[in-house]
Amino acid sequence: MSTVQPTGVDADGYVLSVGDGPLQPEFQPLLEDVCLTLSPVELGVDGVYLYGSVARGDASPGISDLDLTLVLREPPDAPLLEHLEQTRLTLEQRHPEVTKIDFDIGHRAQVLAPEHKNRWGFWLKHHCRCVWGNDLAVHFERFRPSRDIALALNGDFAQALATYRTRIEHAATAPERLRLEREASRKLIRATPLLSLAQDASSWPHTLEEHVALFVQRYPAMRIQMAFFLFEARNPSAEREPFLARLDTFVAWMVSEQG
Repeated sequence: MSTVQPTGVDADGYVLSVGDGPLQPEFQPLLEDVCLTLSPVELGVDGVYLYGSVARGDASPGISDLDLTLVLREPPDAPLLEHLEQTRLTLEQRHPEVTKIDFDIGHRAQVLAPEHKNRWGFWLKHHCRCVWGNDLAVHFERFRPSRDIALALNGDFAQALATYRTRIEHAATAPERLRLEREASRKLIRATPLLSLAQDASSWPHTLEEHVALFVQRYPAMRIQMAFFLFEARNPSAEREPFLARLDTFVAWMVSEQG
């Protein structure tokens, strides 16, 4: 088997962060609107964090999503979550420069709890950049790659993909189904470090392409399957039944490989 060169780590073996360079000017008005919209006290937002392609600076207007992590001051109740969902939809509707806006939501006590260090601490420290409010990433030291972090981030992959499967199966329209297939493909690809890092925890992939490249070097026989899901993660077009059949097969294989 060929040796995999470490990716996504610095010379000392720490995971690279997304950085804090200038954001792409095409997305500046959107981010200003996001911060202004989420800043009212009644929303209870402690910090707004950007991750994904816009955070890395390689997003494409009209093609990329806007991925946001919201940390709230207190645990949210159902009415607040509904309010935030309506806010998300409103932002999405008035900003065609992104295809979708996602909110991942947590709260301060959850983020700072020691038992969530490998999940929330790692996520904010290395995958996010704070664009408004309190930056809780300063509470954490840098992380080195580990399978424990992969488990903290994606140990729920089988359950999460089973949920996507149900939603795809019952999607009422083709655009809704294709959007869900795209999201499921991304979740599957991002879960692959559960296997690749079990053998070598010297790398940490950031982009979907890095996830696929690292995984295929570990499991070359899965190249065609990974190419399918990478394509669907970028340009979803598969019909429902073929997609679900491939999803079922790949998830079952991953579960068996985990032992």
